[in-house]
Amino acid sequence: MSTRRCERCGCTLSRYNDGDSVCGPCARTVVELAPVGVPAWVWRDGLVRDSLAELDFGRLSKRLREIVPLRQDDLAGITGLTQGYLSRLEAGRVQLTHIERIVDFLDAVGAPPALVKLPLRGAASTAPLESASSSPTHDDVAAPWTARRMVAALHDAMRGEPAAMRPNRRHFLILAGTALSAYIHQWAIADAEPLGRALDGAQVVPGLVASFQGTIDGLRTMDASSGSGLVAGLARAHLSLIYETLKSARYDEKTGRRLAGIAADTATQLGWFHFDTGHHEAAQRALLAALRAAHASGDPRYGVGALSYLAIQSYSVGNPRDAVTAMQSAREKVRTLGSSYLEAMLLTRQARGHAKLGEEQACLRALGRAAELAEQGPGEQDPGWLYWMNRGEILGQTASCYLQLGEHTTAAGYFEQAASTLNPADLRTRALFASRAASAHLLAGERDGGFMAADTALTLATSVQSARLNEHLEQVVENLQAIPGPRSGELIERSRQVMAAKEFTP
Repeated sequence: MSTRRCERCGCTLSRYNDGDSVCGPCARTVVELAPVGVPAWVWRDGLVRDSLAELDFGRLSKRLREIVPLRQDDLAGITGLTQGYLSRLEAGRVQLTHIERIVDFLDAVGAPPALVKLPLRGAASTAPLESASSSPTHDDVAAPWTARRMVAALHDAMRGEPAAMRPNRRHFLILAGTALSAYIHQWAIADAEPLGRALDGAQVVPGLVASFQGTIDGLRTMDASSGSGLVAGLARAHLSLIYETLKSARYDEKTGRRLAGIAADTATQLGWFHFDTGHHEAAQRALLAALRAAHASGDPRYGVGALSYLAIQSYSVGNPRDAVTAMQSAREKVRTLGSSYLEAMLLTRQARGHAKLGEEQACLRALGRAAELAEQGPGEQDPGWLYWMNRGEILGQTASCYLQLGEHTTAAGYFEQAASTLNPADLRTRALFASRAASAHLLAGERDGGFMAADTALTLATSVQSARLNEHLEQVVENLQAIPGPRSGELIERSRQVMAAKEFTP
């Protein structure tokens, strides 16, 4: 009699195994694996819903396995992740941060789109196309990237209620982490729809479009020389006029996209003005609206401009990983344009995020590449709003990175080089770099250099209204307080007078 073997594992079958082609252990494995899946009723569980709302995928994985029940191997087979990765995810040693992997995970476990609030594949959004009364929230991530939603977002960006307009020292942001990554991802991949309006409104003439662009260019220059505190209101009024034109006027496809681009530029500047004056929630609302308008314009350069300011905001308020992620997405979007200055600028923002995270090598690599690109000069596709990009900007951002990394003497040297190459009319940047230079010198034990830089910063600060600059001056004061003596005491008192005179009042 020939030996019978299990067709799955190859072991010798028992003589008592009549008619079966697999051994007992293999047969039990088949029975155990057959029903593996995530049933619909689990999404009614409170802990499951809480985990989804907080985007805590480690806790979600563990809870799903507890109540189905499932083994880690089972869930790994469902989601395509490895068992080892799931184990680390549940233990909190790794996180799901890449939007594609998050969407894959949630699609695989069958998470209901209404609970997820992220753009799952094949899930039709139920978010309203236009809601002028609601600012961007986690719900806005899933809202369609249509012209109507763009107009509604611009309306939200113009809101100036007192609660939003007071400086927000707690640095509250509307979107951060995975939700912000999802928003940026949708900007990058969603299709833009036509913008022509067939209405009874007045026909938009070329001269009007040109005047819109000229106004925002003028506000940009005013901001660089005087600070954002004096121009934020003007930018909001200008955005209101563009919003009404987009909503009510008549224009063709080409003009519509041009208007959307100017709206993106204006909303970006408004967001920057709000950020510079300490209004972080209002700043992000405007920058998120700018991304929608940039998407509608079809020109990715407007979008990466908004992302660059979102990155600055992110690393400034303690979310440096968001800054790195945003800049990586932005660079991917424009990598084939041949815009050397634009990519150099994005790399400096990415480097600042790496520095905040303590990732020195990644920071220095980004700075090195930024310097190489800047040496090439502006490319044909570099946008006009990047007029301020020059060697001084690269040197200043390099110095700021070294300051964050604790290399104070090196930072001070780069700040000195930057000071001699910056645009003399850019008072705010000169004041910011001088204040950071003062901190670098003082922390390096170089009192005379610190006193000189602090004096320069305070002289420039008298002509600039910027909450950001005040924060840097506060840091200078803290460093001066560690140095007893009449000169440091004089600079401390002068700093307090300058900051008091520039304090924002609603």
